[in-house]
Amino acid sequence: MKRIILLALLTTGFVMSTQAQDKEKKKTLIELPQWVKDIKISGYGMLQYQGMDKDGGKENSFNLRLARISLDGKISDFAWKVQMQINGNTSTLGSSPRLVDLWAEWQKYDFFRVKAGQFKRSFSFENPMHPVKQGFMSYSQNISKLVGFSDRTGEQASNGRDIGVQIQGDFLKNSQGRNLLHYQIGVFNGEGINKKDQDNRKDIIGGIWFMPIKGMRIGAFGWTGSRVINYTIDGASISRSVPKNRYALSAEYVTDQDWTFRTEYIHSQGYGSNLSAGDKADGYYALCIAPIIKKKLHIKARYDIYRDRKEWGSSKTFYEIGADYLFTKNLQLNIEYARVNDRTLDKHNYNLVDVELDFMF
Repeated sequence: MKRIILLALLTTGFVMSTQAQDKEKKKTLIELPQWVKDIKISGYGMLQYQGMDKDGGKENSFNLRLARISLDGKISDFAWKVQMQINGNTSTLGSSPRLVDLWAEWQKYDFFRVKAGQFKRSFSFENPMHPVKQGFMSYSQNISKLVGFSDRTGEQASNGRDIGVQIQGDFLKNSQGRNLLHYQIGVFNGEGINKKDQDNRKDIIGGIWFMPIKGMRIGAFGWTGSRVINYTIDGASISRSVPKNRYALSAEYVTDQDWTFRTEYIHSQGYGSNLSAGDKADGYYALCIAPIIKKKLHIKARYDIYRDRKEWGSSKTFYEIGADYLFTKNLQLNIEYARVNDRTLDKHNYNLVDVELDFMF
């Protein structure tokens, strides 16, 4: 009997000791603030094969197009994002890796939001689109040459981004509660990513679009600024700040049935890194993406032309057809064929094939 009583006392003491220890542990735990819990990590990679039979420039190669990883979250009424990019087959760290996004945006009101940091320029519909989801093997030529990817001004490759401050918002709700108008305007350095202003003259970029029916946008954009260029005259090196003025006209319609139609015209005035190219350029594209199996298999076509001197003798045109297949929402295969007409070459026409495997997490 004594043994039983002793065992019961020992068991009770052990249980009470364990409970006390559990309470002590709970006291020492640190409760993480909500903004830390809300942090999300995401990213994607793009693997590429490309071949072309251009006269004097035949290529046939696999390529690690790019990889990105980002953190984003919210602190009270502020959203924020940090994103890094790494490119494959790069020879200098000036090209890769690099910081592409670092911004915060006050989002308390839909009709008035304030964004500051490094982010996409507020110019064109296609520029801010996700590289995997924009639909084709690359952004259209006018976006690449006139928004800051491989810009004709000679600025460093900046993925359409710059450093500055922007206000934007949506307003004028209809009876269904859907906003009909969007506006955005920003002030930027005009130098691209990770660089201070070189001439103390800021770029002002803005746009407005109307959304008359669900899925449709009709917009116009303007851009005025400057760019420092370096050139040589009679053996003397000269630096000069030249104007940079651009506008874009854009339209897009994305249906509930998974169809996409998009077209944009961009005009540029202002000398680039090559003075002999003149001070005017323009580009235009029109595309259609059609579902064979909704959200799974698409066929697509794009007409894409860019004129570096706004003359037909400087034009480069892509006639593209292709298809994409989504194994899952995070894994996609893209195949494209393009007939290219480049009037700056002795032999204008050549063929290009592009295959990409893109994944997201």
